[in-house]
Amino acid sequence: MEIIELIKKPWPWYVAGPLIGLTVPTLLLIGNKSFGISSSLRHICAACMPANISFFKYDWKKEIWNLVFVLGVLIGGFLATTFLANPDSIVISESTISDLKALGIQDFSGLMPADIFATANILSLKGLIFFVIGGFMVGFGTRWAGGCTSGHAIMGLSNLQVPSLIATCCFMVGGFAMTHLLMPYIFKLF
Repeated sequence: MEIIELIKKPWPWYVAGPLIGLTVPTLLLIGNKSFGISSSLRHICAACMPANISFFKYDWKKEIWNLVFVLGVLIGGFLATTFLANPDSIVISESTISDLKALGIQDFSGLMPADIFATANILSLKGLIFFVIGGFMVGFGTRWAGGCTSGHAIMGLSNLQVPSLIATCCFMVGGFAMTHLLMPYIFKLF
């Protein structure tokens, strides 16, 4: 199998999982750095808007590696979707499809349901709920928890940090509650 064909296919969990997990010791060995994405927004704000706000008054240049990492994620995402897109259709379990159809979602052609995440929904009630309110809640939760799911679940748990265990459990409980308790009511609004 050619390398490009191998890259285009989804990798099994037993390959992708350890590769993601190896970022933790790699970052620790290279420069005693912690993995996480949410802090990069703070670094970008501190670099681009040098206002007189105490939260943004720190030496963000020490964390330039984090900004380079995020830039690499953006470039990698662009290259992957433009040149390395998987030609096969997304495989979703039949039970998930039936659950989503019960909520009114019918389009399963992309990575995210177009019934929710289409650009036509941006200026609608659906867009307000999912993009604005949902985005605010994710940002608020990330700030309140002191990091995002990748920082806590990958980096924090591997370092045996109790706050990361608590945050990860809360992320999971929040996700289950949203999916099973709130989503059906939100979809009834449309």
